[in-house]
Parts: sequence; C-alpha cells; structure tokens
Amino acid sequence: QVQLVESGGGLVQPGGSQELSCAASAASASIFTIYVMGWYRQAPGKQRELVATITTGGITKYGDSVKGRITAHRDNAKHTVYLQMNSLRPEGTAVYYCYADGMWVAQPGHGSPSPLQGGSWGRGAQVTFSS
Repeated sequence: QVQLVESGGGLVQPGGSQELSCAASAASASIFTIYVMGWYRQAPGKQRELVATITTGGITKYGDSVKGRITAHRDNAKHTVYLQMNSLRPEGTAVYYCYADGMWVAQPGHGSPSPLQGGSWGRGAQVTFSS
C-alpha cells in the first residue's frame, strides 16, 4: 500500500561522494507517519546487509562496514530518507534498497490513522564503482 521510490545511484568514482534518496507515497491513503526508514544493500553473490536506518526522532543505526563514511537523514514531513555516502570504496558496488517500517496511514473518510502490518521495500538503486 505504501510505495518506496529510490533516486540517485549510477556510476561513481572510488573516493567520491553520492547521495541516494527514497520517497514514500500511498496511492489511496495518506501517510501519517513512518517510524523507521533506511537502507540495505546487496552486493553480487552476497546477502542483503544493513547500511543505515533512522527513526522519526533521528536515532540512527549504521552497518559496521559503512560506519564513519555514510550519513542517513530524513525529512519526516515529506516521508523521505536520504543516504549521503562519502569516501566510497569499490566494495560498495551493490543494489541499495530503501526500507520502511512502523507505518501509519489514514484511509479517506475513515478518520484516525491505523498501522500497517509489516514493512515495505523499494525496488532498489544500483550503485557501481568504477575503477
């Protein structure tokens, strides 16, 4: 019911910077709040791993492999999360997936918002590091 659309990505130079963004929307409802939004990534032949998550209150959690080089921030009013990546490394080549959980939506004409069960994933944004 809630769609996540990633933007950014593409070909980047090692040591460079890149910012990804992800916006949440609902076609037939209004999003009241999304408690946690974040990013995971999956490199070729590897499992999906945590990159960063951030709550509505700004509490962040980062994966061990990216600490110190990645910053997540969000715009709660726009239901959008950003991932600023610095000092990029070739092993960062992966598909970066946006994730959202703890969502409350309001259906038209149904009064108070209600929680959605489960989380949502975006389709992913490819980030490829050139040598």
